[in-house]
Amino acid sequence: MLDRLGRVGRSENVTGWTLISPAAVLIGIFGLLPVLMSLQLSFQQSDLLSPETPWVGLDNYRKMAEDPVFVEAIKHTIIYTALFVPGAMVVGLLIASAMNRSVRFISVYRTAAYITMAVSTISQGIIFLWLTDRDYGLINAALNAVGVPSQPFLASPSQALYVIVAMTIWGWTGFSVIVYLAALQGVPAELHEAAAIDGARPFTRFRTITVPLLGPANLFLLVWLTINALQLFDEVYVTTRGGPLRATTVIVYYLWDQAFVHFDAGYAAAMAYALFVVILIITGVQFRLARRYVHNA
Repeated sequence: MLDRLGRVGRSENVTGWTLISPAAVLIGIFGLLPVLMSLQLSFQQSDLLSPETPWVGLDNYRKMAEDPVFVEAIKHTIIYTALFVPGAMVVGLLIASAMNRSVRFISVYRTAAYITMAVSTISQGIIFLWLTDRDYGLINAALNAVGVPSQPFLASPSQALYVIVAMTIWGWTGFSVIVYLAALQGVPAELHEAAAIDGARPFTRFRTITVPLLGPANLFLLVWLTINALQLFDEVYVTTRGGPLRATTVIVYYLWDQAFVHFDAGYAAAMAYALFVVILIITGVQFRLARRYVHNA
């Protein structure tokens, strides 16, 4: 009997592997292989055109420490991440809390909050280019109406990065709202009712009951939004192309610029792997710290 069960199990394994093998082969060819090839490329000098790719060892990695533009790109990426991640989480939580109740047309409001996720990043960039235009943008028209001079926004070295922060917070609000709304609906109503009977005010109940139970949702959004923030590219490419005085040049945009504008593919590959390692480290630290504050993290 056991032998028969063993043969059935082996047969099912063979069948399973046979069914997934086409997808596994495609993933290996178009996913894993390019990753390994780019790792090799990071130790070479290549312009993507010449067949000659001389080995340069760690020179591409050493070059990053001596490149002032790359250092500036790191600074801009850190500023953007530090503003975008908490901003998207706070805005999402506030809107989700407002929607976590039974009112008329609540499904319409929830759909409206999520619809930003249906707008592509390219479209978001075009929308904000129009909204912030100095001559005919709606935002400057509103400022002029109250006596405030028109602002350059995306054309300003001091304002452009913060406009991109606001734009991406708007774009990710729907995602944060959906995650927080699902988490809020999992908070037992009995806890709030008991606290209300004891005289706890709404804000106190939210701080002491709701927020601690949102730990898993907070961790998920923190990790997911941080990874996306460190890989910011589309919005910068569409709106500022690095910005005046490189004010919005972030790591991934600079990586693209080196690879496909200056044709220094080896250096770009080294930057990509350095960013990959940084993302791994940051994610690991986030999960480790979460063990203290998130149940079952």
